[in-house]
Amino acid sequence: PQGSEEAKAFVNAFLKRSMPKRKDEAIQDILTRKAVVLEHYSKKKTRQKRKKTKGFTAKQRREMRLFEIEPEQQRYAIFLPLHELWKQYIRDLCHGLKPDTQPHMIQSKLLKADLHGAIVTVTKSKCPSYVGITGIILQEFKHVFKIITKEDKLKVVPKLNNVFSLEIDGFISYIYGSKFQLRASERSAKKFKLKGTIDL
Repeated sequence: PQGSEEAKAFVNAFLKRSMPKRKDEAIQDILTRKAVVLEHYSKKKTRQKRKKTKGFTAKQRREMRLFEIEPEQQRYAIFLPLHELWKQYIRDLCHGLKPDTQPHMIQSKLLKADLHGAIVTVTKSKCPSYVGITGIILQEFKHVFKIITKEDKLKVVPKLNNVFSLEIDGFISYIYGSKFQLRASERSAKKFKLKGTIDL
């Protein structure tokens, strides 16, 4: 056990370390009150900024050919199961395509639906060479559809100035490409307004 003098010296030394900004007189004054409030100077923690994981740039995606379909994979038969999955997806989305279902309800659902796997036909176009192209949509971009035809040819069809027809369970819907120039992710959140007449 320490003596009273040693204990007093320890307390004084401890208080000096704990309260470096206080003078000796101030420390003695605190001791006479028999109540000591130790001041704690905490080091400010520097917050580390979280690094956002950056995806590939458009140029890098093109160089890596991420969205290109290899020639040996460009076969219509390969993507028929995708079309069957798409049809089931639309039936579930529209709660079953019954004969008494309102066409405008199906149309509004299709406007926001994912079209990868749908069979579409170009019915009208300002460029006659596009009219009649029929196939499964493999990729949808903001301005174009990539379609695989029954002849196993991959066609890049622009949305602008083209009208596409889409048939499922007897329901035929028309897509006006000029009003459809959105990415699939953007389209799902967009509110489409009903218009009386639409030009190519």
